[in-house]
Amino acid sequence: MQLTKAVITAAGKNQRTLPLQSLVDRDGVSKTALTIIIEEALAAGVEEIAVVICPGDAAAYRAAAGPHAGRLQFIEQAEPRGYGHAVWCAREFTGAAPFLLLVGDHLYVSTTGSGCARQLVNLAVTAEAAVSAVQATHESKLPYYGAIGGRRVASHNGVYEITDVLEKPTPTEAEQRLVVPGLRAGHYLCFFGMHVLTPTVMDLLGDLVTERGAQSGVHLSTALSRLARKERYLAFEASGRRYDIGARYGLLTAQLALALEGSDRDEVLSGLVELLAQRTR
Repeated sequence: MQLTKAVITAAGKNQRTLPLQSLVDRDGVSKTALTIIIEEALAAGVEEIAVVICPGDAAAYRAAAGPHAGRLQFIEQAEPRGYGHAVWCAREFTGAAPFLLLVGDHLYVSTTGSGCARQLVNLAVTAEAAVSAVQATHESKLPYYGAIGGRRVASHNGVYEITDVLEKPTPTEAEQRLVVPGLRAGHYLCFFGMHVLTPTVMDLLGDLVTERGAQSGVHLSTALSRLARKERYLAFEASGRRYDIGARYGLLTAQLALALEGSDRDEVLSGLVELLAQRTR
């Protein structure tokens, strides 16, 4: 498997402005969230990047991409028909090739010398299979994520063979279908916002677009559930954390995570200690 293409989705009505927000990265440089996501993909070896956007947003995204604008191809999702449909809009860009899929409202902080996307791509290339990054997540957060059920792959730490996928399951559904041996009680493997997918996924999404008709939403999780029954499909606990900048205080949390992993860690910690001290007076 050779992977040179990435798709970033940013067309959701509550998502479209988030990649344009500015943060300070781990090197102390001010960048937009979009730029940080693009650099995550480039560090994974990607050469071509498509961004799925709402009609009319290309100029703002081109400006937000800064020095990487020339690498981008913009694809408009003409109608808001769901995340799966947004991915399917990039089918001509991906063609018959596997691709890295990232969401425009998540940032990633690796706990190793290798970025989260690089870790994911390395596994996908070695296994020659689709791989979704996952993170053990408390059941209280299930309404926000897709989740997987599966079994551990012997001799591969943090790698799972996926048997089922559900979009935003209830705790009862998760307990019945998504329990993974070895996880803490009340925790499930939820999507990290990062996947390496095979061309089969585009075919499955096309089937769903046809089945659902012109007005219905199309969920990527439904296609991924079908993928698990069609070909080998893995989940991987990346060494790092995801930060949903669209969540309440999400942008603040992501900024703190970046700062505490970066060159200005001591300065940031001193500022936090001072702030906490003022609050306790």
